[in-house]
Amino acid sequence: MTEIIRVRTTKHTSVVNITPQVRDAVRRSGVKEGLCIVYVPHTTACVFINEGADPDVVKDITYMVERLIPWSDPNYEHGEGNSAAHIRSAIIGNSRVVPVVNGDLSLGTWEAIFLAEFDGPRERKVIVKILKEE
Repeated sequence: MTEIIRVRTTKHTSVVNITPQVRDAVRRSGVKEGLCIVYVPHTTACVFINEGADPDVVKDITYMVERLIPWSDPNYEHGEGNSAAHIRSAIIGNSRVVPVVNGDLSLGTWEAIFLAEFDGPRERKVIVKILKEE
């Protein structure tokens, strides 16, 4: 089963918890044992898994990404002016695989799935593919 989730971001850099939407897709699929692939088909957005219980963790991640990869740098050559967004997305990655166990995402107690936007605000597409274990 494949499902498309649409996520509207509200800021230039946004991090959105998409765990509820992904979890709903897994439940609707009826798959009890298998894999859930979460893929973002955009070059300036990405997906990651980290702590979802304390919002300060996401704030710290965002802060450090901004610090490590500044938005403007005189050495960037990409003509559109969004090189930092491309670099951030490339480093973090555009997909994650989560086991499906007993019909649910097998995330750790504090884990959540996040879409990170680095060139917003925009509407982003997240492709969720659920594969049944044979």
